[in-house]
Order: sequence, then structure tokens, then C-alpha cells
Amino acid sequence: MMTVEYSDSALSIHDITALSGDIIIEFGAPWCGHCQSAAPFINKALASHPDMRHIKIYDGKGKRLGRQFAVKLWPTVIRLRNGQEFSRVVRPTNLDDTSILFQP
Repeated sequence: MMTVEYSDSALSIHDITALSGDIIIEFGAPWCGHCQSAAPFINKALASHPDMRHIKIYDGKGKRLGRQFAVKLWPTVIRLRNGQEFSRVVRPTNLDDTSILFQP
């Protein structure tokens, strides 16, 4: 289930870590040029995994969740497995960069 827009809802670290299964969370902002450039690669990779839940989180100054995941650059895409970080990619620039997210 691919998410198109960044959510500005106030998800907490507890909300995220309570999720079960494999989930992709993407930190970024709709106006971010790096996020816009990476979107086609992220979306294409996700299209090959339609069962994987995708949550786009609007990050920025004063947003705690990104800091709790040590996000420093956008987009940062993290795969969680049962609430724990499994893999991460920062600023993917091609489809190969996203492949680490989908390794078993």
C-alpha cells in the first residue's frame, strides 16, 4: 500500500514501533528537491512489493519522530520489521539504492 502524500499527523515513536510486520517509513517534505528526485525510484521499488505498508512522514524542525530515528537528510527511508529498524537508505538516486530495503 503506497502512500502518495507526506502525513503531518503526529505519530509517536510508540505508534510506529507498535506496528507489526514489514513497513516502510519515509521521512521527507513535499517541497524537498531530493525527495522529489528520489520519489520515482522509491515508488517503483514499492510497486514490486504491494503488500508492504508505506508511511510517508512530513519531517522538519520541531518534529520529534525524525529525530528519534536519527534522520539527518531527506528522504530517509527505513524498513521496520515488527517495529524495529531492519534497513535504511538515505537519498536514493537510482533503483539499485532502494534494493537494500527489500532484501529478506
